[in-house]
Amino acid sequence: MSGSAEGEPALLSAVRAGDTTRVTCLLRQDTDPGVLEDAFALATRTYAGGLAQLLLQYGADPGRCDPDGLLPLRDAVASGSPALADALLHPGNGRRYPAPELREMRDLARRLHDTGAEAELRRRTGSRAPVVRTRVQDDEYHGVGAFTLGPVTVRDGHGAILTGLEELLGVRTSFGELMGRAVAHDQDHAAWGTATLLLAGRRDQEVWTAAAALRRDEDPSHRLFGAEVLRLTHLLDDRDEDVFGGPALELFTAWSAEEADPAVLTEVLTALGDHADPRADAALLPHAGHPDPRVRGAVARGLGSWSRSAASSADVRGALLVLMTDVDPRVRRDACLTVARGGDRAPVLAGAMAALLDDADRQVQLAAVQGLAQHDDGRCVAAARRLGPPHPASPDEEHALDAAWRYERRRDGL
Repeated sequence: MSGSAEGEPALLSAVRAGDTTRVTCLLRQDTDPGVLEDAFALATRTYAGGLAQLLLQYGADPGRCDPDGLLPLRDAVASGSPALADALLHPGNGRRYPAPELREMRDLARRLHDTGAEAELRRRTGSRAPVVRTRVQDDEYHGVGAFTLGPVTVRDGHGAILTGLEELLGVRTSFGELMGRAVAHDQDHAAWGTATLLLAGRRDQEVWTAAAALRRDEDPSHRLFGAEVLRLTHLLDDRDEDVFGGPALELFTAWSAEEADPAVLTEVLTALGDHADPRADAALLPHAGHPDPRVRGAVARGLGSWSRSAASSADVRGALLVLMTDVDPRVRRDACLTVARGGDRAPVLAGAMAALLDDADRQVQLAAVQGLAQHDDGRCVAAARRLGPPHPASPDEEHALDAAWRYERRRDGL
């Protein structure tokens, strides 16, 4: 990218440099709304979809941007970046694109999805040289593949873009077609995340039945897709009657006892952790010693996490104590945070969290500070001071360290 213009606002310079950390830090300060819109337009023109999404989160209004200052929607779709296309299609900007143009963009996205990113890259460049393929973070939650030849790059998110455009146009794409787009990639890909969220958002029996049927599928990726759709369907259903609550608990309890694939089992156990029911804990406990840290992490996050009782069962407490000493730092951190949020104030749990204040991993130390603060244990104060200020652009660190500060205020009656 080109260097910053002399005298331009710091936010624009940070966007121009593609510096996500700096952009985040600046956005957390007071920012002139007009500068936000200028920064958003610049992010689209420099194909920085992730930064455009970040600016939207902090209040950028695409509807106030000069249309000529934004990247054309066709270029965003052709780029293969779902984050970039979604930023331009943000509800505040949707009026810019009439239905005929959206249908044209849908057809373009379908053609590029069917062609494939690598083939499209070769068509654009006319080159038969080796393609460089990398994995890039497209937005805060999802990645995509990036295919590069010389100065030209095409991302492989056209399936996710197609799904979003179909939804915007009111097209109800079938379960099977959406699953096909998803399982062509891994679970962290934008095409997968877009499909599962869309299907779960339908909250209907047709989707539930189709997803539940995948439990018996021989392909682990199909089972994983089905499990995630079922989990999200229940999780995102905010209706008072909780239509899917009972069926989900029953299905995932049985599924957890028979699933052999670690990735699928992790998803199933994560779903069980969404249930405030002792039956969920009973289904999670047998997997606390699983050899795969992803599975143990799901147990650590889910065990007793929704319990409203003051004390956990002896089995749950014992499992969490073991998981807080796990060889994987992420599992230790997750178990510590579960204890922090829980109602169990047993001294042995506070002692286990205090032991983590000297952990080799900073994130585990932060979790211990947060947990002790939430348990009104004064050992959090000195530990928070030793850790120093939060790292830039890390809300999680700031939240953990603020917990110790809030504890001090409670203690001192302020």
